[in-house]
Amino acid sequence: MKNMRRITLLIFFLLFSWLCFAQSLTVGSYNIRYKNKEDSIKGNGWVVRCPSICHQILWECPDIFGAQEVLHRQLLDMENGLRGKYKWIGVGRDDGKKKGEYAAIFYNPERVELLEEGHFWLNETPDRPALGWDAACVRICTWGHFRDRNTGSDFYFLNLHLDHVGVTARSESAKLVMQRITEMTDGGKKLAVLTGDFNVSQTNELYTLFTESGVLKDCYACASLRFAETGTFNGFKPNKFTTERIDHIFVTPATTVEAYAVRTDSRWQEEDGAMVRRVLSDHYPVFARIRF
Repeated sequence: MKNMRRITLLIFFLLFSWLCFAQSLTVGSYNIRYKNKEDSIKGNGWVVRCPSICHQILWECPDIFGAQEVLHRQLLDMENGLRGKYKWIGVGRDDGKKKGEYAAIFYNPERVELLEEGHFWLNETPDRPALGWDAACVRICTWGHFRDRNTGSDFYFLNLHLDHVGVTARSESAKLVMQRITEMTDGGKKLAVLTGDFNVSQTNELYTLFTESGVLKDCYACASLRFAETGTFNGFKPNKFTTERIDHIFVTPATTVEAYAVRTDSRWQEEDGAMVRRVLSDHYPVFARIRF
């Protein structure tokens, strides 16, 4: 009789633990590197990288993640490589349709339900594409309003890529994004996740615009478990080490961050009769397991 009680308690504990884990939401940010001929010449072409990127994502199994530098053809390749598990939202930054890079949001529709979607450009006229301030490129922010099917909680998810040249553009873009998030979340009271390639590290004063806003906090800084052996930009150099993180995941204050990781997975390919280790993109992806 005692053994049966112990077995029953054990089963109950395991089921309870599984249910608790199941409520966690895995989110991520991934600059996949846009498709270009120069990378192909150097052995880092999209054709050889795409399968590995998709396999990595399928292994990590994020419920929702933001991707940067995604051209339309790459979106279709990822759709195929991800085996139909994910849907996506977003538009090309150059024309609001298919031209130029997307700041796409991929999501697993079995876990999260899309309620509403939209986008705005990071410039002085956010409702239409144009260069903003001193930016080198047209920049865009994609957002979606989602519902977690497991918990019923609704949340906003935003994804962006700040300019790599314009200092003023990054600053003004960040202010615009914070204004929009503040409005969406009623000053951080509602739930939100912000991902992206911010092109500034945690040591830059612009980073504090997000972390000291009272509306967002950095998943890296408040994670209970952290696996981040290096920073996030590798420049296609597998042995490059940096302490700087320019790819970030921010969440609203009420969010519990259970775990955070910078994934430094690599692949092997044959070159001139020898096997060479290659990274999957010039950025490492970052993932966080969160609980609303």
